[in-house]
Amino acid sequence: MGRQLVPKLLALGHEVVATTRSSAKLGEIRAWGADAMVMDGLDPASVMAAVGAARPEVVVHQMTALASVASLRHFDREFAVTNRLRTEGTRYLLEAAEKAGARRVVAQSFTGWANERVGSPVKDETAPLDPHPPKTMRQGLAAIAGLEKAVTAARGVEGLVLRYGNFYGPGSAAFLDAVRRRKLPVVGAGTGLWSFIHLIDAADATIAALDRGTPGLYNVVDDEPAPAAEWIPYLAEVAGAKPPLHVPAWVGRLAAGEAVVSMMTEARGSSNSKAKAQLGWALRYPSWRQGFRAWVAEEPGPKLRQAA
Repeated sequence: MGRQLVPKLLALGHEVVATTRSSAKLGEIRAWGADAMVMDGLDPASVMAAVGAARPEVVVHQMTALASVASLRHFDREFAVTNRLRTEGTRYLLEAAEKAGARRVVAQSFTGWANERVGSPVKDETAPLDPHPPKTMRQGLAAIAGLEKAVTAARGVEGLVLRYGNFYGPGSAAFLDAVRRRKLPVVGAGTGLWSFIHLIDAADATIAALDRGTPGLYNVVDDEPAPAAEWIPYLAEVAGAKPPLHVPAWVGRLAAGEAVVSMMTEARGSSNSKAKAQLGWALRYPSWRQGFRAWVAEEPGPKLRQAA
């Protein structure tokens, strides 16, 4: 996200101070034209010092630790650091933003598997989060709920939460590689609905939220929630791969765990109506169909096939 967001902000004339946990990345950030500093999102003193030095008008909270996620079988274990960033890190960032005199905080959340898995197949921001998630996802859902409550209830700053859908686009080569290697099967009937968002569109929505919209929750997804049984074969086709494998739900449960089976068979999609109306946000890729083709064309690998 940072690689999309920071250059766009700079091109629009914003002054940007970007943080990283690694001093090795400072040079890359500065090469974009932004100021850069090292900050540990789980160290309150580090957060207070960084935000205090920047004295920002708007704080954009994109802190996650997802680069090392290798499997969703032990979901909460893989997302443990991200869960802490969404709870502890959010608390530190809100405190620092208020003390520094920031006007607004725009924070990253997620929509998709966190939706309640009953009722309407497509949920808006008024729908509850899943009250009974799979056991391995309970800590992750609690962290999402905690972030959303903390940001939207923050005093002294305007708190907007952007619930991004499933990311794809530049930097998502591992996801695409899994499809090409037939490591992403359709589980069960593949009836779980996924809401996607290209990283370029996610960055544009984030920029819109700097000045537009009232405090609250916003689903940042494309126009077309898609069942796994539809989008996985489509991505395989445009990627020049063999059709995906199909496995029964019980095999998926044994091989990948309950979280994956839930996402593949029960997940609900999300509506972007509020974000488009209140943020004045327009999608470059209204459908994952268009976005997948553009993404695959830019990534190394077999020649793009012309899927309808």
